[in-house]
Amino acid sequence: MLSGADNERFTVAVRTVDGAVVLELAGELDHDTAQPLRDALDAAVTPGGRLLVDLTDLGFCDSTGLNVLLHSRLTAQEAGAGLELVGLRGPVARMFRITGADGVFPVHADMAGALSGPGGPPGTVPT
Repeated sequence: MLSGADNERFTVAVRTVDGAVVLELAGELDHDTAQPLRDALDAAVTPGGRLLVDLTDLGFCDSTGLNVLLHSRLTAQEAGAGLELVGLRGPVARMFRITGADGVFPVHADMAGALSGPGGPPGTVPT
């Protein structure tokens, strides 16, 4: 598990499942806690790889967190990799919806759905 100085507020756990790198985020993602996510995403992007960012336990995400994810999506795209979001809920889902960011990522309702098939087009919640 990776964590920053504010490890009480935010954690990133990284694991590999069925060939995909899964980053499980928990807590509050903001300016003060974003560096561990930057580091984990930078390390996880591999040519042709698949990244699943599980937001199920993320209670808060500000514009810094959103920008980290958007930047990593572009980095992954340049490497021929995919970055997908899993488990958008509550205020985090609202922020992604209001900004339109949910339309640029493939979005899955849960991890089982994400792992059951290939990534979908941005803005979709595969069933």
